[in-house]
Amino acid sequence: MLDIERPLPDQARAKTVQDHIDELPMWVDGTLLSAPPMTRMQWRIWSLAAAGKFFTGFILFMTGVALPLFFDEFDIRPAAHGFISAASLFGILVGAFFFGGLADRLGRKPIFVAEMIILVAFLVALTLSSSFWLVVICLFGVGLSLGSAYPTASMVIAENIPTAHRGRSVLAAYAFQAVGALAGTAVGYLVLAALPTIQAWRWMYAAAIIPAVLVAIGRLYVVESANWLSSQGEIDKAERAARQLLVRQPQYPTKIKIIPHDTQVADAHAKQSYAALFNKANRRATTLASVPWLLQDLGSYGIGIFTPTILVAVVGGSADHARSLTDLILNDITAAKGAALTTTLLIVGVLVAVLLTDTVGRIALQVLGFFGCAAGLFLAALSLNFTDGRELSWIFAGFMLFNFMTSMGPSAQTHLLAAEVFPTKIRGKGAGFAAAVGKIGAVATAFLFPVLLDTIGTQPLLFGLVGTSILGAVVTWLFRIETTGVSLDKLEH
Repeated sequence: MLDIERPLPDQARAKTVQDHIDELPMWVDGTLLSAPPMTRMQWRIWSLAAAGKFFTGFILFMTGVALPLFFDEFDIRPAAHGFISAASLFGILVGAFFFGGLADRLGRKPIFVAEMIILVAFLVALTLSSSFWLVVICLFGVGLSLGSAYPTASMVIAENIPTAHRGRSVLAAYAFQAVGALAGTAVGYLVLAALPTIQAWRWMYAAAIIPAVLVAIGRLYVVESANWLSSQGEIDKAERAARQLLVRQPQYPTKIKIIPHDTQVADAHAKQSYAALFNKANRRATTLASVPWLLQDLGSYGIGIFTPTILVAVVGGSADHARSLTDLILNDITAAKGAALTTTLLIVGVLVAVLLTDTVGRIALQVLGFFGCAAGLFLAALSLNFTDGRELSWIFAGFMLFNFMTSMGPSAQTHLLAAEVFPTKIRGKGAGFAAAVGKIGAVATAFLFPVLLDTIGTQPLLFGLVGTSILGAVVTWLFRIETTGVSLDKLEH
């Protein structure tokens, strides 16, 4: 057995995977860097994970533009609107939970690749769908793929990136979900403008197929997570993966020796079920990762998906009761423009989060963000008190503030925290469970928002979301675990 307590040269001392990733190179001229430089493989992993987040925003927000077209083409009654609205969200819920667990069992890379293959298959089927139920099934399948990306995208970055870069890297990739949201509403608008027919929604989804194929091919050429391999006791494979991950010019380190994490030495192959998320050691992490995500998604998905519908209602129209197909298309184009404008604040917000997360900290940003969401929703609710033309300005101000604060705070930080607070052996289960719980809120809004908008009205609904945002801030503070600047090895304890 290797005596790791005996002083050895740095190149020969056995370390954990994360220690090797975090090790500061010293070049031949004696220069010591302030942080480990990113390797080509690390950048490849990051960019392909970011692409997956792009598709999540692109497809979900484009669905908001496509909804009125779905309803009209298949003559869907209001009572059935929820099936279309919630199909992809329910798929995300199932996909996050199921594939998160599989990533702990099979590895990060197989799921990372499979999710894109599933996305391509269902996008093709969706564009060819000829009935209401086929559309529902295909949107559910698309959601399965997008749901898998919630745990895997953040995990593959967190487990392969130096601690000094982890927060910014995960959130920078997450920013592409906001870019995708803007692109989705923009593509929806451009397709409607160029092809103002009821079939336009098919071309919207078709636009994602070729990019998704290219991402799927790229993911075949990434390395498996050495942290995961180490957690499974596959030390030889972990060393090979780490060497592939840390290729530099000039090469450093020249030799990699890995020991298992302390918590895994006793039984490296022990399997842990979902029940492990609720034991004494992990219960706090599970609560912090999942409950604020649920409360955040109640607002963000409701506002994001139904922004076009709400905006049209505020200005006096209704996409569901247009007098003709021309009116429907014009209403949808107008709403898409408004949705695109408010969505730009998602990008600004997450860029601020990238800049601040490693200085201000995850918890502070999440608490501040929740309170900011409450303020934005409150402004939007007050817009309904005006009838002199000012209501549109108020609701835009409220939605833009909400989008900025949620993107800077809970929307970004819940993704990051879920990838950090769980031990490696159950990180997929934990991150997948947290995302699935969050999507319960998203599915609930998709089913309930159309009904609640018709029954209690927009203002009471928005005031209710003010309350859930404040509750999110309280839960975050009570169950806080600050992960800023803490290595994954230390977080294991």
